Amino acid sequence: MPEWNTLGKILIGIGLGIVALGIVLVVVDRISGLGNVFSWLGKLPGDISIKRDNFSFYFPIATSLVISVLFSLLFYLVGWLFRR
Repeated sequence: MPEWNTLGKILIGIGLGIVALGIVLVVVDRISGLGNVFSWLGKLPGDISIKRDNFSFYFPIATSLVISVLFSLLFYLVGWLFRR
């Protein structure tokens, strides 16, 4: 069944991507000076943040768009590699 073979490859690619992301996050946390690499995440100019006395609201529009573009490129690249 070729469709199970393809699904297996996709799951392996997603798993390797998650492992790579985990390794990057651990390394960034342990090496001093690299902790500020992702400090911009969640503080982009398009993110909405409202703070009042008893109320706070945060909606990361620009951060969501950036993450969406990055994941789209990643999945396109993984799909392209598995089609070869």
